[in-house]
Amino acid sequence: MTTVDESVHESSAIRARTSLPALLAEWAAILGDQRAVTYLDHAAGHEGVPVSWSWQELDQRVSAVAAWVASRVGRDERVAILARQGLEYVAGFLGVLRAGAIAVPLFGPDLPGHTGRLTAVLADCRPSLALTTRAELPAVTRFLGSATPVLAIDAIPPAVEHEHFHVDPDDLAYLQYTSGSTRTPAGVMITHANVVANARQGVTGYGLTTGRNCTVSWLPLFHDMGLVLSIAAPVVGGLRSVFMDPVAFIERPERWLRALSANPGAISAAPNFAYSYCASRVDEHTKARLRLGTVHALINGSEPVQPAALARFRTAFAASGFRPEAQRCSYGLAEATVLVSVTPAGTPPRQTAFDRERLAGGVAIPVPGGTPLVSCGRPADQQVCVVDPRTLRELPTGHVGEVWVSGDNVGVGYWGRPETSDDTFAAARAGEHRGHWLRTGDLGVLHEGELYITGRIKDLVVVDGRNHYPQDLELTVEQAHPAIRPHNVAAFSVPGEEGERVVVVAEKSRHVTEIDPVEVGMAVRAALSAEHGLSVREVFLLEPGGVSRTSSGKVSRSACRARYLAGEFA
Repeated sequence: MTTVDESVHESSAIRARTSLPALLAEWAAILGDQRAVTYLDHAAGHEGVPVSWSWQELDQRVSAVAAWVASRVGRDERVAILARQGLEYVAGFLGVLRAGAIAVPLFGPDLPGHTGRLTAVLADCRPSLALTTRAELPAVTRFLGSATPVLAIDAIPPAVEHEHFHVDPDDLAYLQYTSGSTRTPAGVMITHANVVANARQGVTGYGLTTGRNCTVSWLPLFHDMGLVLSIAAPVVGGLRSVFMDPVAFIERPERWLRALSANPGAISAAPNFAYSYCASRVDEHTKARLRLGTVHALINGSEPVQPAALARFRTAFAASGFRPEAQRCSYGLAEATVLVSVTPAGTPPRQTAFDRERLAGGVAIPVPGGTPLVSCGRPADQQVCVVDPRTLRELPTGHVGEVWVSGDNVGVGYWGRPETSDDTFAAARAGEHRGHWLRTGDLGVLHEGELYITGRIKDLVVVDGRNHYPQDLELTVEQAHPAIRPHNVAAFSVPGEEGERVVVVAEKSRHVTEIDPVEVGMAVRAALSAEHGLSVREVFLLEPGGVSRTSSGKVSRSACRARYLAGEFA
């Protein structure tokens, strides 16, 4: 077996103008029978039964899928992956890419609450073929009907010989569908060069090394962060990948932490709620058995990152050896493949308190006791600027505006939406003749060279001419009464006869048995009036699980707003 040296690592695994299947073949030749990917099957055993493939096995299975796909669909046709989390998903995704077709990473029709989204995505991309597993084949076939052929990935025998398929780096690799909570989901067109570039940016930004680091994840593979973390980055960097089903994490969050303990040098990622969830659900006995001192990095990819979530996790797992400097924060979005910026290694993420009133007015002024924001770091080998969304003029440092991004990782547009694509992916700043910027729709500010995300433009609450960031309102609501479940609150504005008014949707705490909704509503109204000078139109207290979330587990304000306007909460 060939020894990995720095020259091989630099020349092959970190090269941008190539493809994931080509890099997989190179790593299979270099690393051979070393483990490439492991799925922890918690359905087969409480502690998770590991099922692994070596680099050679993965490469052979990918080639087998590629041959079968190429014999059934033409190049550039869409192939949907409708399967549960598992090794077959990895082989299916990479196999479609190797065949030169366009992968559409999705999920099976049995995923609760997502049938409508799945139907909308399939109608938008119109796949010529669907891949699933033998266990899910009957359900997927029934769901799709006779119009779309369905192939079971695990029914394809491993390839003995490789077929050589030419893939151009500028060809489309896959469609990454956005959450689509209030509109038809949009498929971001990601090329082979895009995904390799972004995975390279991540490998470099997080300082990952072949043989020393691995990835551990529970994020769904159909989600942009889960896909890049568990598939793309390992293939680009020659890293071992360990992953589990999201349900396994939700059932018992310590499973994720045990996997981190068992895999030294691990890097992982999760949104705010996951860190608070672990801190509240993992008992002291389990914490004492964890060994988190070897974790290379835990990424918080929420927008914006909640300082309380970082602190709560740090405190809860300090005795387990977790190092504060292992916390890393990042900013990203599907339109940029996933990663845009990341905090530097070696120190905890920087936190800065800004004057709330001035921040709402568009200027970030650091003051003691102000609104704390967590830095998302510096751009990961790409350009970032902050632009006035109305005048399209670039704003100076310290001013809040729309975050614009440019780099090799930025996708080429939305599938089947040329006009929207031009507006979003080919924007030009005032004075520029040619547009090459991605408009993110996120509000942010550059302060001392680092990016701080303040919120989504569409989520900004504007009442009586004053701007309010919803996360500030939600934090106030969480602290207003013990009956409100933390990190499960959505605040948004709706039109009224006298202008925009605020609506709050919150989940009940599982730890408070007797709850008086009237008392809770009065406490919320009083807190928002005192802290923000806001009057509230309505407060809804829902059962646990009642607040809408995105596919990655983040609270979806837009979906909650749509449900409110449809009268669901009445």
